[in-house]
Amino acid sequence: MDSSSMRHSIIAATTLVLLITSSSAFAFRCGQKIVIENMHEMQVRKVCGAPTTERQIGTTLRSVDVPYRSVQSGGITVERFPGYGPLLQEVVLTEYVYNFGPRKLMRRLLFEGGVLVSIETIGYGYREKKTK
Repeated sequence: MDSSSMRHSIIAATTLVLLITSSSAFAFRCGQKIVIENMHEMQVRKVCGAPTTERQIGTTLRSVDVPYRSVQSGGITVERFPGYGPLLQEVVLTEYVYNFGPRKLMRRLLFEGGVLVSIETIGYGYREKKTK
């Protein structure tokens, strides 16, 4: 194998390793911690602190399955969903925006009923003006 093809093989292998080990596109880092979808609002606040802006933007309907639990012989609990189908529950939509400054990207987080469902990048942040 000549040096050119060996170099291409090393570059391809390195790129593959980086792609496999990279974090999700639906996550971001706050300090040393990672914020991912399905986290609760309080977990995000604990990791990142208070958002730059927070607002309730409405409500939505989310389906909820109602389980039927029964205890079988031997103490085994069986959980079934016997044809009730998903029930609808109205939940509040909340938006958080985090501004990490002019050299970092801002993040828009959308919560449904307190659970993080969406993380978006909305461009570079800005330097906040000091108020007197």
